Amino acid sequence: MAMSNAQRQAAYRARHLKSDEVLDQRLNLMIDLHAKCALERLALCYGVTQRALLQTLLMQAQREVIQRIDAMPELPRGVNQYYDKCTVNSLTQQSIEESIS
Repeated sequence: MAMSNAQRQAAYRARHLKSDEVLDQRLNLMIDLHAKCALERLALCYGVTQRALLQTLLMQAQREVIQRIDAMPELPRGVNQYYDKCTVNSLTQQSIEESIS
């Protein structure tokens, strides 16, 4: 009997997520229409996949946050605290938005 689409998708995911060589993680989310359109346009503009663009933007944003944390004397453990996933109270929503823009 032929596999259904759902079965084929499940098999594909199982093969690709169980590889010892791959560090990829699956990300399922809903995103605002305007943000999705921006992602599509930017990826097309730069000639990269949406995945590659999103990964690049996230890593760039993380580097900027780490630089900002390093400059904060009120965070003695700074980057370690960030990587430990502790709450960083000094980084308010406003300061995060400022660092992104």
